Amino acid sequence: MIRSKIVGVGSYLPKKVLTNFDLEKLLNTSDEWIRTRTGVIERRIAGEDEATSDLGYKAAIQAIEDAKITPNDIDLILVATTTPDTYLPSSACYIQNSLGINRGAALDISAACAGFIFALSIADQYIRAGTFKNILVIGSEVLSRITDWTDRNTCVLFGDGAGAVVVQASDSEDSGILSTHIHSDGTYKDYLIVPGGGSRKPLSNEVIDKKLNYIKMKGNETFKIAVTSMVNVAKEALDANGYKSSELDLLITHQANKRIIDAIAKRLKLPKEKVYINLEKYGNTSAASIPIALDEAKREGLLKEGSLILLVGLGAGFAWGSVLVKM
Repeated sequence: MIRSKIVGVGSYLPKKVLTNFDLEKLLNTSDEWIRTRTGVIERRIAGEDEATSDLGYKAAIQAIEDAKITPNDIDLILVATTTPDTYLPSSACYIQNSLGINRGAALDISAACAGFIFALSIADQYIRAGTFKNILVIGSEVLSRITDWTDRNTCVLFGDGAGAVVVQASDSEDSGILSTHIHSDGTYKDYLIVPGGGSRKPLSNEVIDKKLNYIKMKGNETFKIAVTSMVNVAKEALDANGYKSSELDLLITHQANKRIIDAIAKRLKLPKEKVYINLEKYGNTSAASIPIALDEAKREGLLKEGSLILLVGLGAGFAWGSVLVKM
């Protein structure tokens, strides 16, 4: 049986660091307020000359090198992003060009903070079907471009960054992606939204004046649904493969908010040493957060052969999902 396996990981974070103390100078907030409510201490901000594909390309190069393949071995590029370089073409095509590839396929996936989970699920299906052998899956975001830096309820959360993995066809029976689970519920479409700038409310002076081209969020409502949905989809993955949460070696959730992550860990009865958290350094990087965490976890020696890893995320839509991996 063909199974997909993560054989390479990489990440890229912009050089500019924006701390909570920097934000204190911009708006009515404090380092203590931000830390206690989110867990974020600082975040990275892309340079004026950096777009989503630039960040994604740098993460992709690392993942390809880690996988010990060449760009020309890539059959498909999937880029999960909420902040594409342009409406068209896709950021995936920009990255494909930067990699010097003119074969295979490239496309973007839009599922907000759950985008990497969705893209990984799609990659897994293509490989299991025998359609492709090497797929590059990237999560890349420049959220600073759609963040209202006068809104303390949202701007303290977000940061820029990119992470990437190479998923490869494998005939291993005891390692690889065991299963993926994805869900959406459009009932909550207005809970986390950029209302202006698209075809529903095209960019105009009114949209700009009302700041409708920036992220709007119903924070308290989103918090409750995020915890419940991610716990449920985590259990779905474990149940589907006959595992208990106690058998997990590491849980990597979308890095949205430390209180959300702590609540998920508590419901799954996982000790803190089995829960990976790096949002204090990068904030919420949306689709990029899970692959960035994967790369850091590998470099820290936490992704050992045979380790059971659970990936979970929820984003606007709402869209949520999980991936259970045996390294």
